[in-house]
This record gives sequence, structure tokens and C-alpha cells, in this order.
Amino acid sequence: MIVVTTPTGQIGSRVLGTLLESGEPVRVIVRDPARLADGVRERVEIVKGSHGDPGVVNEAFAGADTVFWLVAADPRAESLEATFVDFTRPACEAFEKQGVARVVGVSALGRGVTKNAGHVSASHAMDALITGTGVSYRALTMPSFMDNLLWQAGPIGKDGVFFGPVSGDRKAPTCAIRDIAATAAELLLDPSWHGVADVPVLGPEDLSQNDLAEIMSDVLGRPVRYQRVPMEDFRATQLEHGQSEAIAQGMVEMMAAKEVGLDNAEPRTPEATTPTTFRQWCEEVLKPAVVSGS
Repeated sequence: MIVVTTPTGQIGSRVLGTLLESGEPVRVIVRDPARLADGVRERVEIVKGSHGDPGVVNEAFAGADTVFWLVAADPRAESLEATFVDFTRPACEAFEKQGVARVVGVSALGRGVTKNAGHVSASHAMDALITGTGVSYRALTMPSFMDNLLWQAGPIGKDGVFFGPVSGDRKAPTCAIRDIAATAAELLLDPSWHGVADVPVLGPEDLSQNDLAEIMSDVLGRPVRYQRVPMEDFRATQLEHGQSEAIAQGMVEMMAAKEVGLDNAEPRTPEATTPTTFRQWCEEVLKPAVVSGS
């Protein structure tokens, strides 16, 4: 039995789809079962509720061998510790109580690089909590997601510009959500691994924000440029979009760490290199989003 958290999210839904194709028995934790894709509800066991709830995770993990674990940061949380570590504590107790053997979790690059990288540091603290239970654990460690640019599909299509607080010429890895999900599903379906390890998901190449703009311009057939914004303006934007002070500050700290090389600390290897190029992602994901919004 494989348990999937966040089965209606961007990553979790893709993980779930691959697992169902494999024929393995799957159980999901979901707040609203009606949000599951058509045809999925009849093919999975459903435990309704939050995967931060002790009763829910104990029910869901009973008899389970492997768990896909993802924490989506609560935008209104009072602290990063609350949204990542405290949220995960009930699951860790349930891992031990229910005898879960393996956990695959979504984390971030840069372990040990800095003590203050906001959301990244909180993710690493979550990893430490999970490994402390004695389960075999694979932390998927990622840079920024290509798919995060979908939040700016409007200004990209309307004004030919996207924004961020990092230098336009800093090259770093970037990965597609589809590749994260594929890597997670592969591990969930493999019962042979043991122990604790990071699994970097780096995409196929390192690109700067200016590189991204050039590729977007080519794919969209119109000029697109990157505009760097001051970190305080970036923080203000997070607050305007409903983030709490702690979550917004965590974003600032994370981006500041990325600016000084957090995402470049992991060496690129064939195993860490995933297939979806930024150009392919733009053609298949960004361009339809921009066209539909224009």
C-alpha cells in the first residue's frame, strides 16, 4: 500500500496518476474528495482530512509500506517552523507507530550551505525530523520550479515582462513539476532502497533569468524581458498576495540564499539531470497559458 498526500496538487496529482497506471494499491489523504480527478475516486482508498491531523495520518498509514510526503506552506502561518516542522510531527509519530518502511518527501537543494535560507531551511528541518523516526527516506531536492512562472503568465503575455529579485545573469538549475512527480513515483514503486539520501532533481541545464527570457521570446514569438526588483519590493508583493509576515520573510531569505549560489551547490550528475527542457516546458505549458489569458 502506497499513501499519497496532496493528491489534488500539481505534484501529487501527477504522482497519483503514475501510481494508478502501475496497478499498485493506493490510499490518498484529501480534504475534499470531490476535488479528485474523474475516475480516480473509485480506484483509491480515501482518508478524508488534513495530513497534519494525528487521527487522519494514523488511519491513513495503517498497513502502509510507503508514503509520498509533501507539505504545502500555509501562506498565513505564524512561522516557518509551524508550517513545515510542526505540521509534520503527527506524521512522524504515525510513521513509527504504523511501521511505515519508506517515505519519499519533497524538499529543496542546498543542505548545509547556510543556516538561514527561509523555506529551504525549514524544509531541511522537516527532513531531519522524518529521518529521526528511523524510516528509510528519500528527500527530493529541487531548485526553483519552471512552473512557478505560471503565476506571471498575465504580465508575460500582456507586457512581455516577468519579475524576480535575483540577478538576471546568475545561472542556476530549474526543473519541471512533471519531472519531480516522475522521480517521486519511480521511488515509490521501487521497494529495494533503504537508508537515507537526497535525490536532486536539476532539470537538464543551468539557465539565467535572461536565458529564460530569451527562450520565452522565441517560443511566444514576441519580446519577453526579465526585470529584477529590489528584495523589499519582492517582500511587499508577497504580503499583498496574502502571505503572513513570517512566510513573506521566509521567501525573501530563500531568494537571498539563491542569489549567492544556494541552488548551485549540488554538482550536476547524469542521475540528477531530468529531461524536460525549459523550451519544451514553454511550448507545452507556458504558451497555452499565455494564449488562453490573452
